[in-house]
Amino acid sequence: MKILRLLVTLVLFVAGILLLIEPSYAAKSVASFAPTRFTILDQGTAGKPDVILIPGLASSRAVWDAEAKLLAPNYRLHLVQLDGFASAPAGANATGAILPGVVDELHQYIEASKMNPIIIGHSMGGLMTLMLADKYPADVRKMVIVDTLPFYALLFKPDATVDTIKPQAEIIRQQMTAMPADQFAAMQPTVVEGMVKNTDAQKLVVASQVSSDRAVFVNSMVEDLETDLRPDVATIKTPMLLLYPYDAALQGADPAKIDTFYHAAYASKPNVTLLRIDDSRHFIMYDQPAKMDTAIEGFLK
Repeated sequence: MKILRLLVTLVLFVAGILLLIEPSYAAKSVASFAPTRFTILDQGTAGKPDVILIPGLASSRAVWDAEAKLLAPNYRLHLVQLDGFASAPAGANATGAILPGVVDELHQYIEASKMNPIIIGHSMGGLMTLMLADKYPADVRKMVIVDTLPFYALLFKPDATVDTIKPQAEIIRQQMTAMPADQFAAMQPTVVEGMVKNTDAQKLVVASQVSSDRAVFVNSMVEDLETDLRPDVATIKTPMLLLYPYDAALQGADPAKIDTFYHAAYASKPNVTLLRIDDSRHFIMYDQPAKMDTAIEGFLK
C-alpha cells in the first residue's frame, strides 16, 4: 500500500534521517493532584463542561490557542503541556517510560478534579487519549482525535507488528540521539513543511521541535511507534470523532485512498465518526482552523 505522503515527515523519522515555542503562561492546576509529567493551564468558563486538550509530539499547548479561544465561552478548558517538549524542563519524563506515566497522571488529575471531560488530542496526544479511554473508560465522555492512528507503524507497512518494528525503532533512537544539535535544527524547516502548510505555523513547529529535550523527544516518539492499540479499538466504546487531513499536493488527486486508509484503521471502533479535512496537512489546527472548529463544536454539542 502506498504510504501516505502527508506524513512523509514521520516516514523520514523511521528511515533514520530525522526527521511552538511555548508562550509565557503561568500554568496552574485546578485539582488537588499535582502532576509530575505535565502542566495544566486552566482557561475557559467555570461551570461549563470540561475539555482537556493534549498536543502531539514535541508540541506545546500553544497549538490549541486558536481552538481554545473559540471553545472558551462554552467550556472549561484544561490545556496540557508535556514536560520535555517545547522548552519545558524534562522533569519525570527524563527517565523511564513516558506515555503510560502521562496517561496514569491524566487519570489522577481527572479523578481529583471530579470531572468527566471531553478530551481532544492531536497526533501522539490522540494516541494518549485512546490509551486513557482504553484503560480508564469512565474518565472520557467524548474524544476528538486529530490525525492519529491506533498503530503508528501502519504508515510504513500494513502488516507491521510491534516485534517487527522494534529493530527500526532502536535505529531511530540511536541515530536521533547521536545527531548534533545544529544538524537537527537545520533539517527541521524542510521536514516540517510536510507537516503543515501555513508558513507562519511552520516556524512555530520548527521552534518547538528544536527547543524540546532530545531524550524526551526521541523516547516518546519510539514509544508512540511501538504502541499498538489495534486489538483494543473494538472495546473502546467512548464516542469519538476522528479528523484526518488531505492535501492533493502531497497525496495525489484521489482522496479515496486516504479515506480507505483511515477508515480501515478504525473499522472495528464503535461509536466513531471520521471526517476528512481537505487542503490540510498533519497540523489541521493551523491549516484549516475554521473547518476544524466547526467539526469539533458540532460533535461536542
